[in-house]
Amino acid sequence: MPEEPEVETEKLHEDIKEELERDGGSFLKQISVTTAILAVFAAIASLEAGATVNEALALKTEATRLQSEASDQWAYYQAKGIKAAVQEASRTPWLAMGRNPPPAYGEKMQRYAGEQKEIEAKAHGKERERDERLSEADRLLHKHHGFAGAVALFQVSIAMGAVAALTRFRLVWFASLLAGVVGILLFSWPLFL
Repeated sequence: MPEEPEVETEKLHEDIKEELERDGGSFLKQISVTTAILAVFAAIASLEAGATVNEALALKTEATRLQSEASDQWAYYQAKGIKAAVQEASRTPWLAMGRNPPPAYGEKMQRYAGEQKEIEAKAHGKERERDERLSEADRLLHKHHGFAGAVALFQVSIAMGAVAALTRFRLVWFASLLAGVVGILLFSWPLFL
């Protein structure tokens, strides 16, 4: 049986590897891996930025609703105050004539004053809830800005990686990595807020 020709596969692999090295093959692989990793970070940061801003907007909307309810309570408070003033004004002619006013006027004034205290407590409660929602929304918006800044840096880093791949200029790739690292730091920062 004739022997099959032997092909030096080891030498062939070395020749291919040398050719890739000459053309920047391993460098391109490094760029593609780091760019892919940065793209993952960019996607996650983008999702976080969107989620935090949406939650902040929902809280701002809820704070607006609470402000409206507090304003309604204050209007109700004023209405009770006007009713109490009307009762007081109704007592005045009686007192001017030197007579005792009917007790219903005093009772209504006291009832309205008591109702005003309850209404005032509700209004203050709504305002506290509003302030809590606004504070949480502001905190989330602060986080959003960190995530949005990270997304921008990741995009710049990815673009610089593409330029480095096209030009095979390592300094551009290092600048891309630096922008990516800063993006990762900026991405991590809001996670601890």
